[in-house]
Amino acid sequence: MLIASGRVTVNGKVVTELGTKVDPERDHVKVDGKHLENAQPFVYLILNKPKNVMSTLDDPGGRPTVKNFLHGVSVRVFPVGRLDFDSEGLMLLTNNGDLTQALLHPRYHVPKTYLIKVKSVLTDAEIAQLEKGIKLEDGMTSPATVKKVRKAEANSWVEITIHEGRKHQVKRMLEAVGHPVIKLTRVKMGPLTLGDLGSGEFRFLTDREANALRDIVEQRRTLEKEGKDPGVRPPKPPRRPGWAKPSKTKRHSTKKARPVA
Repeated sequence: MLIASGRVTVNGKVVTELGTKVDPERDHVKVDGKHLENAQPFVYLILNKPKNVMSTLDDPGGRPTVKNFLHGVSVRVFPVGRLDFDSEGLMLLTNNGDLTQALLHPRYHVPKTYLIKVKSVLTDAEIAQLEKGIKLEDGMTSPATVKKVRKAEANSWVEITIHEGRKHQVKRMLEAVGHPVIKLTRVKMGPLTLGDLGSGEFRFLTDREANALRDIVEQRRTLEKEGKDPGVRPPKPPRRPGWAKPSKTKRHSTKKARPVA
């Protein structure tokens, strides 16, 4: 109807023929004198954020941000959630605003796993506290999954999976049981794993990874429409005592990964 009524121009000329072909990269298309903007494809990428880098795109204090590491990314992408300035590891960035809001929704409980070096060694009783929930100043935490990884002289490494996103949550939980955090790296977020991605490097998600993210959101929304709690998680298997290897993460090659539209 817009074309037939003469309200559409291509390169300054009115077109009235339906099915007129244009090249969106070269031709200027206007409706009622206003340019049509090309819809950008959705882009998803993982960045291994280094320590002492802001997880934002800009910083008034002039500190380095994740934007400094996105060389060659022509589409403006935004971080999904944050990592502390002195923490490192997996960050998801995308220009899909709907997906971002859904992944950050507190009811959807997207799990996040951290590899953490802590002061001294956690006892089984302290691990049981973390797995049951810790009382912090802003309320009880949801149950976490905790694995002992290895000892490092007077300190030790543990792997913790949480399903919330409170500020400094993991650090506060460990401080509450008397084990301050020395180093923290996020190694997994939902279906995404850091793998062997080097510090400061990024890669685009594969089709399978991007679809897995979208499936999580769609499943949560479906549960919500059916009146079910999208945050309900299957029961955890019984924890085995002793030290365990950290969760294996699938290795990805930055050369084979390709952008997802």
